[in-house]
Amino acid sequence: MTLFHQFSATSLQGQLIPMADYAGKLVLVVNTASRCGFTPQYAGLEALYKKYADQGLVVLGFPCNQFGKQEPGSADDITQTCHINYGVTFPMFEKVEVNGAAAHPLFRYLKEELPGVLGGRIKWNFTKFLIGRDGKPLKRFAPIATPEKMEDAIRVAL
Repeated sequence: MTLFHQFSATSLQGQLIPMADYAGKLVLVVNTASRCGFTPQYAGLEALYKKYADQGLVVLGFPCNQFGKQEPGSADDITQTCHINYGVTFPMFEKVEVNGAAAHPLFRYLKEELPGVLGGRIKWNFTKFLIGRDGKPLKRFAPIATPEKMEDAIRVAL
């Protein structure tokens, strides 16, 4: 059985990060974009991260430019949007594709485990996947699900 912890991804700073680094933590994976109507969710995601980090929650942001070209910038542009505009301190990764032949293996896995309403496709930016401490995907949240609406599920999983 494949688990989340078997994957790795490259950080915005260009460092390969094994997801095994997050073993034992509750992980929220989010495909993000800097110019999306849902971009203000960065603030809520950061608030969740700060509130529950001590209990083992980590939020991982994966910028994606596949939806309306809403993440056109470079790693520096993304860093500026996240850190300066929204105060993001949770880990951010390099831009990935989440659908199609070039989809990052992590997102192929998450979509297979938690297909959602579009039969294994991600509909838009800010789709969120909650992964248990054991590396098993628990729940998928639609882009419109605000971080505040996910808080109960996060508390239960912690």
